[in-house]
Amino acid sequence: MINFNVMKQRNFNLMLLDALASSAALFLAFLIRFDFSIPENFLGIFYKWMPWFIAIQVVVFVFAGLYARMWRYTSLFDLYAIMYSVTTASALSLIYVFISTGSNGYPRSVLLMYYILNTIVTVATRLSVRVYYTHYHKNSVLKNTTPKKTLLLIGAGKTGEKIAREIMTTSRNKYSIAGFIDDNVGKHGALLHGKKILCSIGDLPNLKINYDELLITAPGASGDQMRRIVDICKKTGKRYKTVPAINEIIDGEISMAAVRDVSYADLLGREEVKLDMNSIEGILQGRRVLITGAGGSIGSELVKQCLSFKPSEIICLDTNEESIYKLDQSFIKLQSKTILKTVLASVNVINECEKVFSENRPHVVFHAAAYKHVPIQEIHPWTAVNTNIGGTLNVVGLSDKYKVDTFVLVSTDKAVNPVNVMGATKRAAEKLIQSYNAKSNTTFIAVRFGNVLGSSGSAIPTFQKQINQGGPLTITHPEMTRYFMSIQEASQLIIQCGALGRDGEIFLLEMGKPIRIVQMAKDLIRLSGYEPDVDIPIVFTGLRPGEKLYEELQLLNEKKVSTSHRKIMILKDKKSHIPWAIFKTSIEGLINAARELDSEKIQILLDQIIPTYSPRSFNAGLKESDPFSSRSVKAEA
Repeated sequence: MINFNVMKQRNFNLMLLDALASSAALFLAFLIRFDFSIPENFLGIFYKWMPWFIAIQVVVFVFAGLYARMWRYTSLFDLYAIMYSVTTASALSLIYVFISTGSNGYPRSVLLMYYILNTIVTVATRLSVRVYYTHYHKNSVLKNTTPKKTLLLIGAGKTGEKIAREIMTTSRNKYSIAGFIDDNVGKHGALLHGKKILCSIGDLPNLKINYDELLITAPGASGDQMRRIVDICKKTGKRYKTVPAINEIIDGEISMAAVRDVSYADLLGREEVKLDMNSIEGILQGRRVLITGAGGSIGSELVKQCLSFKPSEIICLDTNEESIYKLDQSFIKLQSKTILKTVLASVNVINECEKVFSENRPHVVFHAAAYKHVPIQEIHPWTAVNTNIGGTLNVVGLSDKYKVDTFVLVSTDKAVNPVNVMGATKRAAEKLIQSYNAKSNTTFIAVRFGNVLGSSGSAIPTFQKQINQGGPLTITHPEMTRYFMSIQEASQLIIQCGALGRDGEIFLLEMGKPIRIVQMAKDLIRLSGYEPDVDIPIVFTGLRPGEKLYEELQLLNEKKVSTSHRKIMILKDKKSHIPWAIFKTSIEGLINAARELDSEKIQILLDQIIPTYSPRSFNAGLKESDPFSSRSVKAEA
């Protein structure tokens, strides 16, 4: 809670200091003008106008927000604000003097010197406070006799400088700095905060200085660069950590509190997403946003990312009680003007959904609620139909009824030429929103992309658990590949698609090159400090029911079209969309089969609705008959 009495006292003290500094600047200007011997009549002018000059300056400084700034952290941006404020105050003082006395009543050279001197003393007072606190904290750090670990920072850029400054000015930190490593040869031998930039990264294993740990301060490094840095760090035998990538930090600020172990996402090294902020603010700022599946990996990240665009309210809907509880707990720590509301409800239950829509009237809906685990949905196909199709139908219908502006369906690459129930139901959901879009004033769109790193139940958390248990790592097939992107990147691009959507489009996110799962497993083993097949064995178990060797991103009859964002494409279907009246009948028949738990009928109807659906079962062997032979020539009607 803000202590307003303390704030008022602090502001009064700062105003008093500025008043004294302004008086001193004006008096010094008179002294210089009259060779340090001010005539009696001009001394009277000084005393007459000094209170007005002070009053004008303090009022300008208040309106410019200078007293809301922390002087101990005065930066270049603060200096710009000071220059602007002093210039404004001096100009107003000049105007007031000339209106009151005319052009002959006041020495004009005094006004010019006052402006220059006032700028100097105003800046000097603030910098003095910063120097004092920096020196004070530095002495506190030096006097702190607690044993510290010495850090070698890899990267002598902006992030390295900021981290070093934080370490050197924080008395409670447990680190000291041994120096910097940087590949820019021009920096070698230079000092940064008094610490030497020693050598290039490649020379690190041969460096003859004492240090305990390494910290990688290169948030913009590519995947290949991070792999190289990590490989070199491992050769030193020292523990190493990294600052997070920029796209992981919502406010863009990096500090020691954010330092973490190197993750597989760092090795993937996808570029930071650049968003069209204005277009996104246009659909989110001051609006009410509903996110279904808000407790899941994508849903919870959508909540975080949406917050940065200042919607008036975010309604977080999920059917999992534990997920809702975790969301509630995370909201306690947030300081946001956005109203954050959690709702325990199921998209499958129309009455629960209707209550959410009628009470909250959302402007934008991100529909992330879905069942996603392929083997489980193969055994329980009715749950996939009920949630991925029936739940989508419920939310789509209510979005239309309550005049939602934009509806975004979170889809998957498994919807392309599906061989499993999960993929088929997600493709049906894509077709559903396109068909419904033609009859609605709401803009319905879908966003299709591959796997996200670290989502619950996915490969990386599973592999990490197996590594922690000593292995083995289990992989279904040595040739299996998947497309990957980070949860942060996927969520940001989903939101961007919401701003781009106009007319029932299916958007495809740029996924890069597919990654071999066995290579991912080996990278994770090495990141954990072990060697694959030496310390941790890898075992191949055979493809599971409904599992593909390779995922695809587009259908045969879909054409990729560029958008204004280079990481987002539109998939144009050569076929016309099925009229809603016809498609609705097919969907309702499928949902009825799911209610009857009729697996056989579900398979028949899915095959009719999704012509590219080719259900197949696999045994425990490693061979899959040509993974594309049964569907490569198929196109949807």
